[in-house]
Amino acid sequence: MGEIGANGPGLRPSPPTLECRDLSAGYHGRRVLDRISFRVEEPAIYVVLGPNGAGKTTLFRTIAGILRPLGGSVLLDGRPYDEGASRDRFHFLSHIDGLPDGLRVEEALRFYAAVEHATQADVDRALRLLEIEPLRNRFVSELSAGQKKRTAIARLFLRDRDIYLLDEPTANLDPKAASEIRDLILRLSRERVVLYSSHNLFEAREIGRYVLAIKEGRLTLFQRIADLRTAKYVVGVRPWSGGEALADRPHQGEYALFELPGPQAVAGLLRELEAKAVQIREIREMGNPLEELFA
Repeated sequence: MGEIGANGPGLRPSPPTLECRDLSAGYHGRRVLDRISFRVEEPAIYVVLGPNGAGKTTLFRTIAGILRPLGGSVLLDGRPYDEGASRDRFHFLSHIDGLPDGLRVEEALRFYAAVEHATQADVDRALRLLEIEPLRNRFVSELSAGQKKRTAIARLFLRDRDIYLLDEPTANLDPKAASEIRDLILRLSRERVVLYSSHNLFEAREIGRYVLAIKEGRLTLFQRIADLRTAKYVVGVRPWSGGEALADRPHQGEYALFELPGPQAVAGLLRELEAKAVQIREIREMGNPLEELFA
């Protein structure tokens, strides 16, 4: 990955403070979030963790000002949320890429740059940073899911913000690409508050400093990730060919199982299997560590 440029994240005199007080939110009067309260101020990644449907996206949309609270409030630096200057201090990256299929990659980023009051130099830097320069003249409709995700994430680096709300930013990425994106976001968090939603506790342990766990719209946990106990990290490998090299592994259906120290070890496993001429069709995390967290 390239370097974060001048208009990208830089030094701040002090980090922002974000606080939710008894925040309730939802759609058409139906509550999805119920009286959530927390305060974040340390530059770090705060992983908002929960199963699908827990309310993670609703929380981000409410903080970003897309949804109005049904109750409670969002405070920025101790002041009530304001849709003007305050809203401009957030960047919300939806889990839906929202890219226009009829535009080429560079055209799409130039469109967003115009909205963000960014420049062509910012577009060029974002293309380099996400290593999608070779895609600049490809139509969005021609991109793979992973390439679309990279293009969507490039929008983060068109303009500097105080607080980043990233809704499952590594979804649909292969393990190597996901690791690269996480590294980039870790650099972003050195001087920024980053709320990063996931339903994957293993990923949370790899990149986050704090975890906010949500279950059925309620905040059930807010603590340092280093203090969490988690299940073993196990991945399953489903090969295209060369499966005989995995015959001595325990299996779950078509998947050969490997216990690793964490997600960061997946790249090494892939290299090891490639050296054994194993062509991999799929690799995925096995089990659900959330069951232990929410028990």
